[in-house]
Amino acid sequence: MITTYHVDGGRLVVGEAPPVAMPATPVSDQAPSPVPAAQAVWIDLLQPTPQEERIVERLIGVELPTREEQQEIEASSRLYREGEALFLTAPLMHGADTGEFRSAAITFVLTGQSLVTVRHATPRAFGVFAARAAKNPAMVATADGVMLGLFEQVVDRIADVLERVGADMDRNSTSAFKATKSTEPASKKNAVLKETLIALGQVGEATARATDTLLGLSRILAFIAAEKETAIRKDNKGRIKTLARDVRSLQEHAAFLNEKATFLLDAVLGIINIEQTAVIKTFSVVSVALMPPTLIASIYGMNFQFMPELEWGIGYPLALALMAVSAVLPVMYFRRKGWL
Repeated sequence: MITTYHVDGGRLVVGEAPPVAMPATPVSDQAPSPVPAAQAVWIDLLQPTPQEERIVERLIGVELPTREEQQEIEASSRLYREGEALFLTAPLMHGADTGEFRSAAITFVLTGQSLVTVRHATPRAFGVFAARAAKNPAMVATADGVMLGLFEQVVDRIADVLERVGADMDRNSTSAFKATKSTEPASKKNAVLKETLIALGQVGEATARATDTLLGLSRILAFIAAEKETAIRKDNKGRIKTLARDVRSLQEHAAFLNEKATFLLDAVLGIINIEQTAVIKTFSVVSVALMPPTLIASIYGMNFQFMPELEWGIGYPLALALMAVSAVLPVMYFRRKGWL
């Protein structure tokens, strides 16, 4: 789908077109489908068809990267210039609202007059930026301003996600340590520990996706900061520096959260190991305590004809007493050693 944005008379004008399907016969370059307005400052391509890509390519005069080319990880394939157009690709995190953290490569094609975004996912930052631009059309006045505005929204979104997962991690870790000290049943403790492990796993996934996105943005900002051409206006250099500082700070915070999550993961796994060890120790003590009584019962359960004790009147109670004493003595020994 093609969506265009431009300002007309101080008002934001948004043009949307449904996906253009490829016809059975090739379409001639001289007879294209309706092309977005030439004055569009921002052209957003969401899951574009090949024909839609050709429409925009004819409009801006450069060839757009394919989806396979967007997935390439070499710096030279993600950041380059063709003529007056800058091609900038970065993996952006999305799906945080549903708890399914994912990344999708999104390409920003910046020309002197317009910005083209090619994406196959919908990070929330795009919708939030479009909503803000509807209230403040000046945000869509220039192509480089739109791109930097999108970057700023992406950074703000990542900051919100990191704050949320950090708060969730703190809350779950506090609950886990509190449950460990309590006298609640083991089933409730296990449920709390399981929930904590899930939360720590989400923190690891979120910080990994956020770090990937921030790394891509930092490379883009370093690339455009070094540009001396007219694609980036001089009055936006300050925004680039501010964005670069914000990205660095979020990278440090994401690394801190990841280290903290690793520490808490080790602590929770240690707690689980201690709980399991206590259970195994209990079974071991019971097994050792029951071994002597089992031996006595086995001896007197043998079917030999000549066993003197079979004629004793006190043989049965004496055997029971002997089994009880042989079970208590190991337990007393373990307690004296401090093993119980």
